[in-house]
Amino acid sequence: MSDIITFRGVSKSYPVYDKPSHRLKELVTFQRLRYHRDFWALRDVSFDIKRGETFCILGENGSGKSTLLQIVAGILHPTAGEFEVRGRVAALLELGAGFNAEFTGRENVYMNAAILGLSTREIDQRFASIQEFAEIGDFINQPVKTYSSGMAMRLGFSVAIHSDPEILLVDEALAVGDIYFRQRCMRKVHEMRHKGVTILFVSHATGDVKALGDRALWLDHGQARELGAVDEVVNHYLAAMTEKDNRYQHEHHVQSPDGEAFHANAELKSIWTIPNIDNRYGDGRARIVGVAVLNDSGRPLSYLEPESEIAVRVTVRAEQTVEHPLIGVTLRNHLGVDFSTTNTAREGITLAPANPGEILTVEFGLKLPELYPGDFSFTVAIADGTMEAYRMCDWIDNAVILQMVGGKLPVYGYIHLPCELRVSREVSHPEMATSEVGKSGTD
Repeated sequence: MSDIITFRGVSKSYPVYDKPSHRLKELVTFQRLRYHRDFWALRDVSFDIKRGETFCILGENGSGKSTLLQIVAGILHPTAGEFEVRGRVAALLELGAGFNAEFTGRENVYMNAAILGLSTREIDQRFASIQEFAEIGDFINQPVKTYSSGMAMRLGFSVAIHSDPEILLVDEALAVGDIYFRQRCMRKVHEMRHKGVTILFVSHATGDVKALGDRALWLDHGQARELGAVDEVVNHYLAAMTEKDNRYQHEHHVQSPDGEAFHANAELKSIWTIPNIDNRYGDGRARIVGVAVLNDSGRPLSYLEPESEIAVRVTVRAEQTVEHPLIGVTLRNHLGVDFSTTNTAREGITLAPANPGEILTVEFGLKLPELYPGDFSFTVAIADGTMEAYRMCDWIDNAVILQMVGGKLPVYGYIHLPCELRVSREVSHPEMATSEVGKSGTD
């Protein structure tokens, strides 16, 4: 598969002036004195993107993500390095980017679509579809300055997807839309992905990144920190963010409130094996020493069954004093999307402090819903603090991986929700009306 985007040692710097007058002095001085310092938004970034690939970019605010997309879009030019883009690009980088606030939505559709390479005839043929997808009603004939930010995003996204792009750039713009339109947009992105459109996707929603991406690039202060499989990059990125938060809490002496402590009994048998470790991080003040997924008889499971009751048992050992132990478990699907997360605090349990050398075992009794057949994993962690403020002691990604077998009936979508189905049937004569009540579910 050929490369559609190539970056080779790309860097981008901006001059930063302490005072506005310094900019003028630098322009008019004959000695060519330097009154600015360079801010490097990107530093020596290299990667290749294959045609049809969904390439995600992660990083904190100010890490260079938007600068990179603007270079791909042709809005910015690099200070150093080389890049090549082979294909028509549609960019959704900012709300209403490229719209003229004084023009109507209709006029902006024709102007934007023309910039994207469509002829007037092609725009005429697609206008009804653009208007229908945007769902802004009669506002299509009103000036864009009267639009809400969500309306501008709707129209901008609709124009972009109807321009038949070979490359679609999506920045955080979708984050501001209402949930209904965001879901429509994400379905459209998935549809374009399956059609072979190359997608560059920037988002802080790591669940969306895992669901969409083939590969991910983690930018850190303008430099490529990691490039590779989405699961690995996302997990390492989240680990780094957790460690950064831990340092902040430690440096600023963030305290966790005390509560009534729950003292564990000795009924649970400790677990001393960890079946799988995809990624592990934490400050090491407590360590997870064992994880198991058990049936109602306390035996390890080899697979999961829909609507069954299971127990996730986690054993930890305190290496140092942990004032407020917080133990949690997360259920993930094969795409790395977190289906459900809970922890001792979420379930109303405040654990007593754990002293060095102390062993603590916690068991989460879970009732599984009717999920689609596939691989599911259990990620476990121990932290010190509360759900709002904590320091991560130990985190293990995908400690146990099990296959969910199929039930009696197929599951359409991700999950089959239990529900009571009511049906009413009427005929022309009221005295002949009947009522039927049964149980079923929805996906």
